[in-house]
Amino acid sequence: MAHIVILGAGTGGMPAAYEMRESLGKEHQITVINSSDHFQFVPSNPWVAVGWRTRDDITFPIEPYLKRKGIDFIADTVDKIDPENNKLSLAAGNEVDYDYLVIVTGPRLAFEEVEGSGPHGGHTQSVCTVDHAEKCFDEFQDLCEDPGPVIVGAMPFASCFGPAYEYAFILDTALRKKKMRSKVPMTFVTSEPYIGHLGLGGVGDSKGMLESELRKQDIKWITNARTTKVEEGKMFVEELDNQGNVIKEHELPFKHSMMLPSFKGVDAVNDVGEDLVNPRGFVKIDDYQRNPKYHNIYSAGVCVAIPPVEATPVNTGAPKTGYMIESMVTAIVHNIKDELEKGAEPSHKGTWQAICLADMGDRGAAFVALPQIPPRNVNWFAQGKWVHMAKVAFEKYFIRKMKKGTSEPLYEKYVLKAIGIDRLEK
Repeated sequence: MAHIVILGAGTGGMPAAYEMRESLGKEHQITVINSSDHFQFVPSNPWVAVGWRTRDDITFPIEPYLKRKGIDFIADTVDKIDPENNKLSLAAGNEVDYDYLVIVTGPRLAFEEVEGSGPHGGHTQSVCTVDHAEKCFDEFQDLCEDPGPVIVGAMPFASCFGPAYEYAFILDTALRKKKMRSKVPMTFVTSEPYIGHLGLGGVGDSKGMLESELRKQDIKWITNARTTKVEEGKMFVEELDNQGNVIKEHELPFKHSMMLPSFKGVDAVNDVGEDLVNPRGFVKIDDYQRNPKYHNIYSAGVCVAIPPVEATPVNTGAPKTGYMIESMVTAIVHNIKDELEKGAEPSHKGTWQAICLADMGDRGAAFVALPQIPPRNVNWFAQGKWVHMAKVAFEKYFIRKMKKGTSEPLYEKYVLKAIGIDRLEK
């Protein structure tokens, strides 16, 4: 009997546990370890931040649902990974041995890289966790009582830009519904070299379409923006040209700001060192999602090390979208299964394709980049009210799927068909 430990219970970890159980059967032990005892559907956090969702709408306790599938659960933080001895040390003092470790922790939010940023001790808000989104909602309510300038965007080294665009447009819609948008000047400040870059070098006409949407909603923008410091009510931003030279320095006043932070690897993973992680603490993997040094450690999702699509004047990372994470997880499950049952070397690869549904309040934008790195076979970007409805349906379906404990390939079965693409190349 093998013991497979899955570190993380988010949009990668929960499906990994269910798919592992379904694939391996009950003769092997599966344990999920997560710092929180609740699952949270992170894509809905921008809605929580304006009061369109509550914590109860997008979270649920993890243990009862995993237990139904014969999966063990530990709600604790991993303090140390000992890959030489296949052992984890937990904050509560316990140790967990493993035969295989699957790291799907997501990122550590590195607010400390920009002085004065972040919701805990800083002056900017975040929608990266439900706790942050609730704090953002508190400040949104204050903004409605006492309107003033707003800054939304992404810090240097950010790698997931979609939620910044989502929050900007959702906030715009929420303020318009309250008939007070005219009292709230908005500026979008992003480390991207241009609007719609998205960490992907653009997708289809994402630049033109998103610029048009920002103009329509009277949202100004600054790109190639290196945010250097935040004080109460003031953000300091260096605007760079395409050669990386500072061409303008901005001191932007704000009443409310939501800025996505840079991402790094979580501490326990980062502390293992260069055999496991790159300098930013992301897990090094080969084509089969396996660490080149420690062959019984696999990883998927935002915590894996993949290079940026291209060099940019301000550092930007490449996003890992839902379909990409789902395909990484499936590859890991098949590779572990083949080794356990056949003694075979890994042969399954994730399909690193970018697919995203981004809500914009009462409409939305969708993009497909196949493959993620240009040149592409599919380079598609569209917008409309149907994307908003699709995002709402996706939220309901995914939460139901996680409670039910199924591992069907959601993206290929539903999302791709909804946008008119029947299948992806493997």
